[in-house]
Amino acid sequence: MENLGQTTIELIFGFIALLFAAKILGKTQISQLTPFDFISAMVLGELVGNSVYDDNIKIWSILYALFLWTVLIFTVEKLTQKFRRLRKTFEGNPSIIIRKGKIDREQLSSNHLDIDQLQQMLRQQRDIFSIREVEYMILEPNGQISVMRKAKYASPTVEDLSVKQKPAYLPITLISDGKVVPDNLREAGYDEEWLLKQLKKRDITRFEDALYAEWVEDDGFFCLKMNGQ
Repeated sequence: MENLGQTTIELIFGFIALLFAAKILGKTQISQLTPFDFISAMVLGELVGNSVYDDNIKIWSILYALFLWTVLIFTVEKLTQKFRRLRKTFEGNPSIIIRKGKIDREQLSSNHLDIDQLQQMLRQQRDIFSIREVEYMILEPNGQISVMRKAKYASPTVEDLSVKQKPAYLPITLISDGKVVPDNLREAGYDEEWLLKQLKKRDITRFEDALYAEWVEDDGFFCLKMNGQ
């Protein structure tokens, strides 16, 4: 009975501690599980599990370990929000596997994928049964894929509507969380002077005041202010 009582107390305390940690760390621990998030979630679970089945581990020790681990993960989350380079280190970068209908074999290899796995991901996640339908495919850091179909395979199809086909262009992120993305800006063929002019047209005088900005070849410039407008 003594062991049952101790186990009950440890489970209750562990449940409360994990719930508290989940609230602090936010929904990304579940909804956008990156490799780093996966490891942190496993460690949190192991800390509580070990306290329940190991009599030598006291509840206060496990609560301290949970508190310290939560603080570390919370600190990393805040740092990755503030510093883009750290975000790449901990969360990874999206990889363009298919670009303009062509498979990038280097990206395919660096992400440890083969053609069969690529086709499986397209079928399971996007109901696409032929690679010929894909204009762009991006492998996100959490393992999910984002797909842009070719115009002729869009729903409803361009052929069904009997209109002139338009080329598909991938949106290029120029500003993210108030930070300019230099590589993307160069890829779009512009510089910071041009970008600032575009922002000023929308009553934004500093890069830091823009939450998000993107460029699409056939649709021009788009941005959101920090206040969401």
